Amino acid sequence: MEHEFKTELSKRRLEIAHERLATARAMLDLGDYKAAANRLYYAVFSAMRAVLALDGFDSKKHSGIIARFRQCYIKSGIFSTEMSKIIDDLEVIREDSDYDDFYIISKEDVSIQSQKAEYFVFEVEKFLITKFDQK
Repeated sequence: MEHEFKTELSKRRLEIAHERLATARAMLDLGDYKAAANRLYYAVFSAMRAVLALDGFDSKKHSGIIARFRQCYIKSGIFSTEMSKIIDDLEVIREDSDYDDFYIISKEDVSIQSQKAEYFVFEVEKFLITKFDQK
């Protein structure tokens, strides 16, 4: 029963990651680049939480999720170190977009970050599909 719950929670969090990517694309099309950057970060964050759900791990702090994901899945070689850089980039841009009143981000910058976030979510999805198929 617990295994089924973890799998369903993981699938739901992956769905949320995809929803946030779609929202980011819509915000990009509307020219709201700060909102797009925010949603891209949260897409990656939801993808990390989808992986960690299978371990039964969650945290109320973003730093806890990020640290655990890096420790268990990047440092161990399951995911590439490039994914750690993507987390860093998106986190800095989201924080600047959310809290710096004068922060400006270009359409080009958000488009690049969008590609990185989509890559991240795609890699997580590939990993999770293999885990779902094993069960």
